[in-house]
Amino acid sequence: MKIIHFADLHLGVENYGSINPASGLSTRLEDFLAALDHMVDYALENRADLVLFCGDTYKSREPGQTQQREFARRINRLTTGGIPIFLLAGNHDMSNAIGRATAIEIFDTLALEKVYVSNRPDIYRIPTPSGPIQIVSLPWLRRSALLSKEETKDLDFTRINERLQQVLTNIVTTNVTKLDPKLPAVLAAHVWVCGAKVGSEATMTIGQEHTLLLSNIAQPAFDYIALGHIHKHQVISENPPVVYAGSLERLNFSEETDDKGFYVVEIEPDGATGKRRTSFAFQPVKARRFLTINLNIEADNADPTAAVLKGIIEQQEEIRDAIVRVNISLPAEIEGQLKDNEIRNALKEAHYFSVARDTKRETRLRLGTQTAEEITPIDALKTYLESKKVTPERTRVLLEYGNRLIQEQKSEQE
Repeated sequence: MKIIHFADLHLGVENYGSINPASGLSTRLEDFLAALDHMVDYALENRADLVLFCGDTYKSREPGQTQQREFARRINRLTTGGIPIFLLAGNHDMSNAIGRATAIEIFDTLALEKVYVSNRPDIYRIPTPSGPIQIVSLPWLRRSALLSKEETKDLDFTRINERLQQVLTNIVTTNVTKLDPKLPAVLAAHVWVCGAKVGSEATMTIGQEHTLLLSNIAQPAFDYIALGHIHKHQVISENPPVVYAGSLERLNFSEETDDKGFYVVEIEPDGATGKRRTSFAFQPVKARRFLTINLNIEADNADPTAAVLKGIIEQQEEIRDAIVRVNISLPAEIEGQLKDNEIRNALKEAHYFSVARDTKRETRLRLGTQTAEEITPIDALKTYLESKKVTPERTRVLLEYGNRLIQEQKSEQE
């Protein structure tokens, strides 16, 4: 049995793009659709038995009609080709309000052949060209759906997450007892498993959501544990396989060095043991490249623009068709010498680029506890004379002259 496992599509992310005049679509939407097409083509060409999607179809809980249309077209290609697809609801698919439909619920409502949708935990038995498979689903679950206000009113944030972890663990354990051991079984979950290395979701989720321990889900009843939610593809455990497919396309610069793609999973009988064995391999897609160029320009540089251009030219091959950010650090006194037009022209082959300047300004002299701007002129002179260890008698004379000059200046201004 051959399964395609992917997750975190996030259709609707259009950062760093523009409108393609030929199609009328965002170039970034086209990037995400191209990655999805790669997966669909692979599944059809290699006669996959099942495509397993582990959550976060869209960027928004209320996707636009164009995004829904384009996703539905890919679903249709799979099912028309005889491949069933299982869709799991992720946190980006869930409405904040109880009772409102998820972003993928329309596929369940239409009762489309070969399309299976999970908005709540359950067990699905799906027929495939290679026989039936059991899928235990664990979609993203809101706290409000799992815990009542009464049972959490006296709990702190940590205790609430511990309670959620126990509830989710009980759901998985209960469903495991209902599995037929003679059939292949997969756990499909959209959840954060402790120990996973995070990608772009890190700033959104650290310390804010519940997690599951690896031991809670890595149960021997499963031939494969397919995960979504973390954007960095990774294998958490080998036996049984616990795998994050990661996102299909890079979302932002935090994923600059991450490979993107999907997993090809094969479950087959093991004649030697009479059991089943599972193999899996990562299949990369050609995701849009992200590139950061950091340039540090020194104050003694006679031509800062030339220095920036040199740094850009050295990366010219990587820049072509990539999303590029150039960070320039330089002293304030030479900032005005930068020629923006020349820098932008050097980046014209990028898909998208931005140029940011980090201007280093000289630290102002502090006189005692005050800056030079805060101290009075006569006090500044006094402090200066003290620092030069001028004799008291000469200090008195110089302060008199200084005070006289200050008064004359004031009189002229009046």
